[in-house]
Amino acid sequence: MERKLPFETIQRKVIVRKESDTSDKFGYLPDQRPVDVLLENGIINIDKPAGPTSHQTSAYVKQILGISKAGHSGTLDPQVTGVLPVGIAGSTKVVHVLLTAGKEYVCLMHVHKNLEEKQLKDAISNFLGKIKQLPPIKSAVKRQLRERSIYYLDILETEGRDVLFRVGCEAGTYIRKLVDDIGKKIGGAHMAELRRTKAGPFGEDSLVTLQDLTDATYYWKAEGNEKYIRHVIQPVENAVKHLPKVWIMDSAVDSMAHGASLKVPGISKVESGIRENNIVAVMTLKGELVSYGTARMSSEGMLGERGVAVKTERVFMKTSVYPRIEKAA
Repeated sequence: MERKLPFETIQRKVIVRKESDTSDKFGYLPDQRPVDVLLENGIINIDKPAGPTSHQTSAYVKQILGISKAGHSGTLDPQVTGVLPVGIAGSTKVVHVLLTAGKEYVCLMHVHKNLEEKQLKDAISNFLGKIKQLPPIKSAVKRQLRERSIYYLDILETEGRDVLFRVGCEAGTYIRKLVDDIGKKIGGAHMAELRRTKAGPFGEDSLVTLQDLTDATYYWKAEGNEKYIRHVIQPVENAVKHLPKVWIMDSAVDSMAHGASLKVPGISKVESGIRENNIVAVMTLKGELVSYGTARMSSEGMLGERGVAVKTERVFMKTSVYPRIEKAA
């Protein structure tokens, strides 16, 4: 049975505030960008191998592509494998919204004594919903008790004392600590292997290896074949699929590219369900990511006539891609 993280279960409607057309003279449809433009704001869903750190994996991406900037979206321990979205060039700014997105892991837990299946299931059921965790001694955060949400926790297979389970959880949940805490209820357990299978909107279906990236880069640079590089480098827009969206008119784009906040008159369409203080993605009518920021009003408020709708936090659209028009946004 397929399991979904909370954002994957939300159904939003697109509400038109003001009909508007977009000119093909400006910008690009995300999947039709030239490769050199894609390299300025792309994201690669790397299948992190066991061994290197997440930082080292990002460094390999930089080395392979010959670029100066790459950043990953959430640290995986060296021996942990799986989904590691890596933003390149300008899209390193987008990893901040992936850091807080839900995650999914498949974990192999080794229990320290023989158990009946019911005992195991009863113990695991205690860790659904809100749980308290004390981060490990070796962690990047302050070591204090904190609350995290476990969305689902399913046993996939058992063999002897080995238990394979899948867990969907809030960002910042320590799976090794989760296993240790489960172990305290069943006479001991430790994490044997761990693989991340989802990080926000990125799953295993779009994973590529470092070797895939190396090969694609060779075909593109040496042979002029863009097919494979377009497969391994995704548009930055794929990194905000989990965020509610606001679409703006062409006349508002350049103002926001300069860092302005979005005002209601610049809005063409909004998604339903936006609440004040939600993080939202601001898009062109071609579906390009302009920026993301904090909603200053609800979806309903954004259908009005005035006011600041979104306070800009990170900008991705370059200036002058769209024409500068006074009183935009």
